Amino acid sequence: MASPAQRVSRVANQAYRQSKLAITGSPWWQHLPEDFPEWQDEFELNGVAKLMVAGTKQIDNVIRTSLATMAGLLAIPTTLRPKQVAIDREQRAFYEEFARNGDADAFYQRPKRGVSMRRQKSNYLQYRPNIGHIDLLSFDSAFEAVNPALREHYSSYERNATAWAEHWQHDDKPRPTIIVIHGFTADPYWLNSRFLAMPWFYEQGYDVLMVTLPFHGKRQGKFSPFSGHGYFSHGFCHMNETVAHAIHDIRVFMDYLEDQGVPQMGVTGISLGGYTSALLACVEDRLAFCIPNVPVVSIIDIMLEWFPTGPIVRTGLKLAGMSITDARAAVAVQSALSYPTKLPRDRLMLIAGAGDRLAPPKHTHLLWEHWQRCRLHWFPGNHLMHLDQGRYLKAMRNFLQHIGFAVGASANASVETTSTAHK
Repeated sequence: MASPAQRVSRVANQAYRQSKLAITGSPWWQHLPEDFPEWQDEFELNGVAKLMVAGTKQIDNVIRTSLATMAGLLAIPTTLRPKQVAIDREQRAFYEEFARNGDADAFYQRPKRGVSMRRQKSNYLQYRPNIGHIDLLSFDSAFEAVNPALREHYSSYERNATAWAEHWQHDDKPRPTIIVIHGFTADPYWLNSRFLAMPWFYEQGYDVLMVTLPFHGKRQGKFSPFSGHGYFSHGFCHMNETVAHAIHDIRVFMDYLEDQGVPQMGVTGISLGGYTSALLACVEDRLAFCIPNVPVVSIIDIMLEWFPTGPIVRTGLKLAGMSITDARAAVAVQSALSYPTKLPRDRLMLIAGAGDRLAPPKHTHLLWEHWQRCRLHWFPGNHLMHLDQGRYLKAMRNFLQHIGFAVGASANASVETTSTAHK
């Protein structure tokens, strides 16, 4: 007999409703209504399903307010200070032109090959595989800001110039590898290992590479008040360069995997990592799949929807003489909505929570429409509580097997042994 959570998952996959078409033309940032942050998500749910989703919404609202307060007090004010706003106003057209052209390859150029990769043992392993080993990878990133006007300032963050990743490998041969991208502030490898059930995927026979985004973890400044602070605290243009830096470094790791003989690689990411993974699919045809999990799609609209960041951002935009459309245009170069994906529709999958209030379902719906209504799985939970997670893990496994991204006979192992962190 199906559990209440399973019943919600089945219903939610069928029950999302959005009565209005969000984007009616191109470019998307000019045609997405300015009141989009106020739009309510609609799920046709009844009984237990409705109560479960409503309950997870309330939990997310509390967490969202806490994160928004932290960002609103410590990061966004520096982004909206007059001097920074003046720089962004002056340089905005540089980035908008790339977005308007819709050619991701022009802005996200392929990095040079032959990067020297360092490997060392990690002393802080949450998961120790019975077969294989785990290395900590790093390299000196050669990334330079795309905009020459920002190169000197961006390069001044020295700790950010070293890229890091944790690599789980089987000993016998290079295996198909799942690249994992973490969310905002949520960079610890042990956290993403458990949250995204990477031990279970590893035991299915896959190798795993968990990357660290710029300004997170070991890449954050010595005096950074929290991991990820530098991502949003230096203005919109700086944010564009940070995303470009993330894509650059992930592609260097992909080059390394390719040089090691890895036969296939695909990407998944959560929240900000989902945002990044979707963008990576716009520039990398080497990916076998892309599975954003509870993804953000429009950074500006997320900022406007959260409290207290919303009022702070609206006030800052008003003082700068910028509309919401202007702000979206300023960062459109970093959104997957601005480009066609390099992957065919049948290699794309989206996972989202019906009660998510950090990255509301309407954002996933925007990407789903942009990706020609690819495979989509709603689960009955919020951004952090992935109720009935085993069900979407099975859906991911079946998806990977269907597209030929499968290894070994261990694929019959039971999902029910997965961590219960989200139950």
